[in-house]
Amino acid sequence: MKRNLTPIASAVAILITSTALTAHAQDANKGVDNVVVVTGVRAALAQSINQKRNAESLVEVITAEDVGKMPDKSVADSLQRVPGVSVATAGGAEGGFGENDRVSLKGTPSNLTLTTLNGHTVSSGDWYISNITSGGRSVSYSMFPSELIGRVTVHKSAQANLTEGGAAGSVDIETRKPLSFKKNLTLMGSVEAAYGDAAKKTNAQVSGLVNWKNDQGNLGVLVQAFDEKRSLRRLGQEFLWWDKVSPDYAPAWVKANPEVNGKYLSLLTGSALFQQERERKGGMVDVQVKVNNDFSFDVSGLSTKLKADNVNANFMFAPYQALTNNWSGVGGVVPSKWTVTGNQITSITLPSTCPVADCSKMGPSVQDIIARPGSYSDSKFVNLDWKFRANDDLSFTGQLGTTRGTGYARDYGYEAWLAYSGASMTTHGLDAPANVTIDNAGTFNPRTGADFFGGWASDTTAKDKETYGQIDGTWKTPWDAVSTVRFGFRSAKHDRNLTWLQGDVSSAGSSLANRPTGLTTYPASPLANVLDKPWTFTPDSMKAWGDKYVTFANHAYQNEFKIAEKANAVYAMGDLAVGNVTGNFGVRYVQTDIDVDNASPNTVWAPVHTSNTYKDILPSANVRTDLAKDVVLRASASRTMARPDFGALGSLSLNDLTRSGSGGNPNLKPIYSNNLEAGVEWYFMPKSLLAVNLYDMHLGSYVTYGASTQNFYNQAVKAITAYNMSSALNTKARVQGVELQYSQDLGNGFGASANYTYADGKETGKAPKSACADLGDCHMIGTSKNSYNVSAFYENSRFSARLNYSYRSAFLNGLDRNSAIYQDGVGTVSLALNYNFSDNLTLSFEGKDLNDPLLKSYATSKDQPRAFYKNGKQFFLGLRGKM
Repeated sequence: MKRNLTPIASAVAILITSTALTAHAQDANKGVDNVVVVTGVRAALAQSINQKRNAESLVEVITAEDVGKMPDKSVADSLQRVPGVSVATAGGAEGGFGENDRVSLKGTPSNLTLTTLNGHTVSSGDWYISNITSGGRSVSYSMFPSELIGRVTVHKSAQANLTEGGAAGSVDIETRKPLSFKKNLTLMGSVEAAYGDAAKKTNAQVSGLVNWKNDQGNLGVLVQAFDEKRSLRRLGQEFLWWDKVSPDYAPAWVKANPEVNGKYLSLLTGSALFQQERERKGGMVDVQVKVNNDFSFDVSGLSTKLKADNVNANFMFAPYQALTNNWSGVGGVVPSKWTVTGNQITSITLPSTCPVADCSKMGPSVQDIIARPGSYSDSKFVNLDWKFRANDDLSFTGQLGTTRGTGYARDYGYEAWLAYSGASMTTHGLDAPANVTIDNAGTFNPRTGADFFGGWASDTTAKDKETYGQIDGTWKTPWDAVSTVRFGFRSAKHDRNLTWLQGDVSSAGSSLANRPTGLTTYPASPLANVLDKPWTFTPDSMKAWGDKYVTFANHAYQNEFKIAEKANAVYAMGDLAVGNVTGNFGVRYVQTDIDVDNASPNTVWAPVHTSNTYKDILPSANVRTDLAKDVVLRASASRTMARPDFGALGSLSLNDLTRSGSGGNPNLKPIYSNNLEAGVEWYFMPKSLLAVNLYDMHLGSYVTYGASTQNFYNQAVKAITAYNMSSALNTKARVQGVELQYSQDLGNGFGASANYTYADGKETGKAPKSACADLGDCHMIGTSKNSYNVSAFYENSRFSARLNYSYRSAFLNGLDRNSAIYQDGVGTVSLALNYNFSDNLTLSFEGKDLNDPLLKSYATSKDQPRAFYKNGKQFFLGLRGKM
């Protein structure tokens, strides 16, 4: 197969070839006694442990070497092995896509964790439409490849000099700096083949880095680029609509069989096929200048874009259509068989032939196919860092920059209702996918008439921007107890705008004669019981149909919002040293001004304007002492805050079919947390650690959702209809937890590490009309009670191997169609093998999700599953070179 290499790929290929020739020549000169000295897993372990030990607050550290020895394709992959850190493979309730995307700390929602890059904020977008509209603050880690990492520091306890916004903590991603390299000229690069066994495709992933610094070591330039492609395919089964059977749904059935009245039935059970072509592409430039011993500065810029074209097909068993026959004047179909277990109809069979006078306008199945060509997310920043020493006792640092992120999705949706056929379904709760049969699923056999096929479309863009500046001072005092005082000021202006264009499908596009032309079938499913290869349309034909028959001339103003936020902060912090006790204490004062424009009528942009100002005092204290030579005791107390998601403030998300949705509340308060932590660390031998950490968080204004009924414009029926809504509101919550950590160099190249986190998080405020108040379901979003990692490694001068297992128990993942979505517990296995041909050339083989995990989600009860997904295993074979 012929491949055309990109310029980056060509450059990296030349680099690795030249590196290999150089290594071969060196080996030839050294002969059989050649010994290669490498920095590897053990060196990285020692570095991370030492930085943790010497820190004055509770931190975890990951180095670039840590990343290089595991199949870490994003920063989130690396963080999942850190105690107290949880990761999710999606940004919300859309299931998972085989790549870690969101990071959270201490069993709290990801929006309570602040992510910074080199100490400053970074904007990013989302490509999935529900995450675009929800307008979250959490960063999409799929935007940042692991190649960018120099070091990652997880701050679990607060300090006054850290930027506010992380109620649970913060993660700072530090990139490599030009003057930190040993050599004047450094070249690094990798070429990798990525294979997904679900998509059955192999893609190229390349990255390269060039770093130069002068002989004097006062001027350096770093240029880094990456181009990484992946093909994803997710096959699954979805349960989109659980509801109670009533005379409104099935009059003939309920009248003759009253035992089914009020029992739950899955009314939309779909065979789902998600396909995506991802390409993460971008680069970074960093120029570092040391003018003299008193003044230096660093200018850096990053641009990264994730192209995310995708198509999502769902062939659904829809029994309510046959039971109600709501497009015909005759009565509905009475099932030939059914089973009631407890409060649920667990099986139902519809007759194979039409049992009523006319079935031409009814049928138990429908297919929705949504193509999203051109979907993408991106992130950019330009940043200036500077350092100035006024005298031996007083110095200053500062930052000035801007960051932008975009999320974009254009949806072309096509829907076809199929002719009547026999069908059946048997559910098994969360134990297994439901057995679903539809007699005519393998052929395109729609009903006749214009009402039974057509489409919808939307074009959604979220733009996120922040401009910031800060100055920090350090004063070395004459006092022994408080040897250093740190102080500073930060100002930032943040804007988030959501634009929603409503697509209009022409009458010709709704004609059966003009349907998409690329008729095909699903691939064989790895899941048992689901439909066998139902028909669908190809992604290319869906795009062609949408491009031809869909126009975007009108705004869906009721879905749009604009948010402007200004934040100013000042702080003072002292470094403490009293006897054997060291640490820091300080206070940060923050004023936040938020202006929200939303809740516009659908016909014109005439939003409601809401303004609020919040003034917050955030004290913090961290202390540590050595109980013995190798035993460190730590404790911290703090008050922290995080600001509500932009979507929680201003968004509106509606599902016209189920007439449900969620909406924002512009009067939400920031989320405040009063925190206590204490821990003991035993460094019982070199490169080894045994630690325990306890924490308690009291959240005074946690954001939850309460139920309400509101009227909105329904695009499907072109009229105002009532929706069952979930609306954001403040309540109270509490999280208590314990973290256990173990790392040890076992000698002879072997080592092991393990960590375990227990988190008990729950709403305590019982907000009106919330699930906690009405149903007793007080779970917090993102809280897994149990999560752990177990890792083992072996390393010598030539070869290294590392095996890792990560697990997190079930957690509330969010809301979808006015229903809670819980992600069931799941564990993943990863493996990394590296062989060093020389100091300069390494062959790597890596595997992710080697146990082929089944992702399962459910509603409030496990008797009502919401989805079963398989993303398959992933394999990476590559060469890494450096000069």
